[in-house]
Amino acid sequence: MGVVTDIRSGRAPERVDGAVHRAKAGRSGSRSVSLFWRIFSLNAAGLVVATALLLGPVTVSTPVLAGEALVLLGGLVLLLAGNALVLRFGLVPLQRLDRAMATADLLRPGSRPVVAGPAETAGLITTYNTMLDRLEAERASGAARALSAQESERHRIARELHDEVGQTLTAVLLQLKRVADLAPEDLREEVGQAQEATRAGLDEIRRIARRLRPGVLEELGLASALRSLAGEFTTHGLTVRHHVTGELPALRPEAELVVYRVAQEGLTNTARHAAADRAELRLQPVPGGVELLVRDNGTGLGDAPEGAGLTGMRERALLVGATLTLETAPGGGTDVRLRVPVAARIPVTEGPR
Repeated sequence: MGVVTDIRSGRAPERVDGAVHRAKAGRSGSRSVSLFWRIFSLNAAGLVVATALLLGPVTVSTPVLAGEALVLLGGLVLLLAGNALVLRFGLVPLQRLDRAMATADLLRPGSRPVVAGPAETAGLITTYNTMLDRLEAERASGAARALSAQESERHRIARELHDEVGQTLTAVLLQLKRVADLAPEDLREEVGQAQEATRAGLDEIRRIARRLRPGVLEELGLASALRSLAGEFTTHGLTVRHHVTGELPALRPEAELVVYRVAQEGLTNTARHAAADRAELRLQPVPGGVELLVRDNGTGLGDAPEGAGLTGMRERALLVGATLTLETAPGGGTDVRLRVPVAARIPVTEGPR
């Protein structure tokens, strides 16, 4: 199967159109009294009542009697309390909007403040939600273009490493073999060391090329690619166990590439930063999709901010509508979970392990 490098999902325009439609529906379908008219109506009612009482049997003496003063003060207190209640309940939606704006994160989409309150506040919240929808769509589109270009560049570099540098080192290795056959006895050991160094460099070039361009993903599929990835990261200090279910729902090529890259980045973080000696790579079907789990027994998440690797994983997950979560693993360590939805659950039987 071929890897599709243009991993844009094409859903950004639909999300923006839907946001605009929801905004218009919210403004036209939930007409509420504005904060201005609420305060004005309350004050007007208080003044009308006061005027009616003054024009009626109620009078104010000079000097003001104690009973009259209590009536006036009571009316003033009621008017102020009414204004305070109107402002209090009218500004609550703005406080929710303030908290939502302070905690908004485009890499964790979906959280929106509830459209409520007076007409001005509801309109402001609706506008903010629409703006957030558009920002998320634009970020996803921009990230898709950037990651598409990154995959194309990975393929180009991998091809040049394999075709140019790899072939050059192979020729050098063959030439060194000829030199070793013709060299005097006292120089053969040094030539042999040069051969070993060249062979190690050639193996490293091939390993880097495989990581840049996962040929096994293109040729054998996602399950085989993940098994190969687990074997690649199994070194003297780290043991990676893999469990890939034989029957998985069909994924789009771009979704398979996201799953592979997230697994690769997760194991890279484990090998470099987690100080772990055991890791687990698991891919299994779940209701509505598949779930990838990368678990280690290392030092855990800690308080360090997320780096470029985790940010890249979140951006890749957003491109295919997947959900990425980082949790503390049972017994310590880190769990990286990627849940990818599928449109149609068409079973694809993989070969035996």
